[in-house]
Amino acid sequence: MRRVKSHTVGIDRGSQVLFSDFEHDGEMWTGQGPRKLVTAVRFSEAFVTPPVIHVSVSMWDLDKRTNARADIAAQNTTPTGFEIVFRTWGDTRVARLRVDWMAIGEVRSDDDWDV
Repeated sequence: MRRVKSHTVGIDRGSQVLFSDFEHDGEMWTGQGPRKLVTAVRFSEAFVTPPVIHVSVSMWDLDKRTNARADIAAQNTTPTGFEIVFRTWGDTRVARLRVDWMAIGEVRSDDDWDV
């Protein structure tokens, strides 16, 4: 378990459309090629150490004639940001995808001094 000082806990969050491939016959929609997307996210302000990240799908638009397969994760987390990784495979066709994320971690306090 990770413990943080209660008066210095920061929470940042966001929502982001990762792609809308049906509009231009992109790889996620056509179902061709390696279908992996990495998207960089920057926090509104830096954490003291890399925070804990929660990523979830908030909207996805799929072809009903194919199987729904997806993997979504956060990687390369630093105090200033992280990457969202989305993967699909097989015959899955994804028209568009939006994700929500939340970062929870220790932030600087007015009582912190750099000497």
